[in-house]
Amino acid sequence: MDFKASLQPDRNLAMELVRATEAAAIRSTPFIGKGDKMAADGAAVDAMRAFLATVEFDGTIVIGEGEKDNAPMLFNGEKVGTGRGPACDIAVDPIDGTSLTAAGRQNAVSVIAVSDRGTMLDASSVYYMNKLVAGPEGVGVVDIRKPIAENIRAIAKAKGKTIDEVIVAVLDRPRHAGLIEEIRATGAGTRLLLDGDVAGGIHAARYGSRIDLCVGIGGSPEGVVTTCAVKGLGGIVQGILHPTSEQERARGEAAGLKFDHVYEMDELVASENTFFVATGVTDGGLLEGVRRKGPIVKTHSIVIRARSGTIREVFAEHQADRWY
Repeated sequence: MDFKASLQPDRNLAMELVRATEAAAIRSTPFIGKGDKMAADGAAVDAMRAFLATVEFDGTIVIGEGEKDNAPMLFNGEKVGTGRGPACDIAVDPIDGTSLTAAGRQNAVSVIAVSDRGTMLDASSVYYMNKLVAGPEGVGVVDIRKPIAENIRAIAKAKGKTIDEVIVAVLDRPRHAGLIEEIRATGAGTRLLLDGDVAGGIHAARYGSRIDLCVGIGGSPEGVVTTCAVKGLGGIVQGILHPTSEQERARGEAAGLKFDHVYEMDELVASENTFFVATGVTDGGLLEGVRRKGPIVKTHSIVIRARSGTIREVFAEHQADRWY
């Protein structure tokens, strides 16, 4: 066996990581609909950290929940795992959609993404990124530099659809009012996301989904996480950093980031050996939320491995008395 290859993340790692997202999702459920997003996030962070500590790998968090002084967040630069095994970059979001969880709304998920060490873009100094995500039909067809109307016409032709059958996912934010008008002016429909553009991006890239494109300005970390998943789905992700102030732009330039530049997938994550793992916290189009029925807690997870192009859905039953 090649020694270098033996120290890369392998298929067993993904099934270990799903235990951590399951734990985070389960621990957050007592806080669903209770209006306290910090309590929900804190419970999920504690559970994820505890399970990650048992995984046989040498992980460094590149995209985390905050800085070290804000513990118990999983902070950028934190080491996780046993320290033995493959060296990995880690992106974590114990709850992608804390506000959704606190309000009892749909589409909150617990997420971990992994790639080889040194391959994830650290864009933490610039929070926002303008993104475009599509499935395999969009590769070489859509481009973030083109007007949205042109991209809608192109994806409709590539998928054999009429324009009025095209659905574009966009975060429901005031900054997207003009973009939403442009989309609807073509005759296409919108799927407005309250939060959670990682799930929106995966929907856009997954075969057979009703969503054809996911576009607009969202978090830069979410762009990197989405790329880890989309590499396994054969789709396309493009991003342009979107600083909100001159100070933020200066911080990004000092960190070596590029502006007015289209980040392609291999710049966002420079590895084909990526994993994406997510467990539903609340019900949504991608995953079912955590459900308790008597002595059993049920979870629904998705595991995507880029190297093999494999998508697995994991339905698990847990003994409730071991969790609550």
